[in-house]
Amino acid sequence: MGKVYVVGIGPGSRNMMTTQAISALESSDVIVGYQAYIDLVKDEFPGREFFANGMRGEIERCEKCIELAMEGKTVSLICSGDAGIYGMASPLLEIAHQRGFSDVEVIPGVTAASGGAAVLGAPLGHDFCVISLSDLLTPWEVIENRLRCAARGDFCVVLYNPSSRKRADYLKRACLILNEYIPADRPCGYVRNIGREGCRETVCTLEELADEQVDMFVTVFIGNSQTRIEGGKLITPRGYQL
Repeated sequence: MGKVYVVGIGPGSRNMMTTQAISALESSDVIVGYQAYIDLVKDEFPGREFFANGMRGEIERCEKCIELAMEGKTVSLICSGDAGIYGMASPLLEIAHQRGFSDVEVIPGVTAASGGAAVLGAPLGHDFCVISLSDLLTPWEVIENRLRCAARGDFCVVLYNPSSRKRADYLKRACLILNEYIPADRPCGYVRNIGREGCRETVCTLEELADEQVDMFVTVFIGNSQTRIEGGKLITPRGYQL
């Protein structure tokens, strides 16, 4: 029997991968992943076999990993960001359990929340939550409830998947829901292409955020009641007396 690593590769560049992630990929016979992520690492890890497919091919990828591992191969299933945060760790572990395969190791990576926060300053200095606005697998009613709960709890909020061609108004809808509980001048920001070429950040208010044009390459940050903008950076105090 072989082994499966589920590897978070962060934004995809080698200098933002952990040494543990690099070690797992270097020790693998086969690297499996979404085509765009395979393209990011293929030149960095020559001499491996690669299996890639497209959107909505997640279950096929997981099944392929188990199949290859049961043939005796060491396999890495790669995910952008962190493998356990909107990544492939959970479906891979579920399918491995169904197949009676247990040698799976999850390798963490730099997720968009931490990578984007570093670009903006320190917006996640205190309690925060992460919410995806994609309703592909989660009903919009559930997302709405989570947004309201986060606002009522005065959490800093990170929004993944804020908009797409089919969901062009979802960020605006989310901002209107949050505005039921938090003021329009709440400090916010967003980062495009975190850790990649063309990385760009914007600091704004909640009111301004509602009208921003974003896409799936953007991660959004909404501050809590203590968040402020200083020197163009978002800062959420931890609570120390300075």
